[in-house]
Order: sequence, then structure tokens, then C-alpha cells
Amino acid sequence: DDFYIVQHYNQPEISADEYRLRITGLVDKPLEFTLAQLQSMKKVEIDAGFECGGNRRDMFHGLIGNAKWGGVRLTDLLGDAGVQDAGIEVVFYGADKGTENIRNIDVEQAFGRSMHIDDAHSDDIIVAYEMNGVALPYYHGAPVRLIVPGWYGIANVKWLEHIHVQDRRYMGRFMARDYVTLSKIDVGGVERWDERSVTRIQLKSSIIRVTNRDGGHRITGFVLNDGTALKSIEIKIDDGAWQKAKIDSDSTQYSWKLF
Repeated sequence: DDFYIVQHYNQPEISADEYRLRITGLVDKPLEFTLAQLQSMKKVEIDAGFECGGNRRDMFHGLIGNAKWGGVRLTDLLGDAGVQDAGIEVVFYGADKGTENIRNIDVEQAFGRSMHIDDAHSDDIIVAYEMNGVALPYYHGAPVRLIVPGWYGIANVKWLEHIHVQDRRYMGRFMARDYVTLSKIDVGGVERWDERSVTRIQLKSSIIRVTNRDGGHRITGFVLNDGTALKSIEIKIDDGAWQKAKIDSDSTQYSWKLF
């Protein structure tokens, strides 16, 4: 109940019996799966935490979460469909839709995000139908959503109903206009402003609680990142020395690391 929710369009209600996931585009064999068919495939579970790409200090407590997700590997589904050599971009469409005004034309668009085929072949990405051991809750994208461990929440498309493989970049609102970062980079010896779609989580750590304990203080917090292994977590109080923190043994590669 404490896992944050961000919604851009409507919240579609899809019955488990009527649900279908389609794979189309540059594939050898277009496929369609029912929820029961997905559930009959090899199940994988992964602990993964993520935060909203728009998270900031005044929203801290509402836009970050961690859960155990269960489902099937995306790469297994793509393997069944057979991605063709020309397929370089995988687009994920949710069933949630809204009206966008593009060049003075009102058009209906489904929520969509994409990634390069090399990223899509990661064994860690799953098409999930469970959250913390139970059926995916309605507001978290039931009956099926995408889980991309190590990436910001925007990549984890809810109410997933369509996967499309294409030979060009997907330029929908949430890839090309919203959820982009802006930074200066060196381009051939010239400093230029560069816009890039938000993808992998940047390293973040936070102190969550400080309590009195045995005449001293106990400091607890978490670290969240893109899955890169951590050598250590260290804490410095005022001008004192850096001290190593103890990382919770239940922390995993993509979960938040409690200390």
C-alpha cells in the first residue's frame, strides 16, 4: 500500500479473462498471449526498487518503492517471436490512453516507452503479473506490467498490452518530450546541451531515521542504484571520520540496499 503510484492517462480496467498481450512488428512470428498462458510459462521473481524520474526533495516519501515482482522473462517472449535483424527498437504500449495536442491536432495516444534491442535482451527484465506474491494490484497495472530493474519508474509500463519491434527510434511523448535529462557534453571539442531519455537509475542514498540507542545513535537509511555492485556504504558525521555501515543481508542487486 505504500508503494508510490504515478499516472499520466486513464486507469483502464482489464479483466483477467479478456487480457491479451500482443507482440508485433519486425518478428518472424507475431504472437498473442492470454494471462493464463503467461502464467503457465517459466516463472521468475526479482526484488527491484525504483523511483519516479521526477522525484525531488519535497516529494521524497511518495515517489520511491521496493517490491518482489513475479512473471516471465521478456527475452523469452521475444525469443519465441523471433526478432529480425532489422529490429533495433522495442516499444511497450500500455492500455492507458489520453488525448495529446500535437502540432495543433488532438490525437489519442496510449502510454508508451521503448528501449534498444540490446537492453531488451536483458535476462532481468520481466513481464510481471505478481507483486509481493499476489496478483498485480489494479493501480500498479493489473493484470500485467513491465518491470525493468535498475531503470526509473517511467520505464516500467503498466497495463502492458502490446510489444512492438521496429527499425527506428520511438519518439512518443514520454521518450522524446517528457522524462528527458539535460546536460552539457563535449561533442567534437564543442560544449553542447544534450537531451537524453531517462533510463537507468542514478546512484542515490538517504538517511531515513536517527534514533537514540545505548547512549549513542543508530543511523539507518538506504541506497538505490541501477544494480551496479556496491563496495561499501559509509557515513560521516560532521567533521568526523568516515565509518562503514552494515548493509542488510536481505539486500539484492536491484532492491534498495538498507543499511
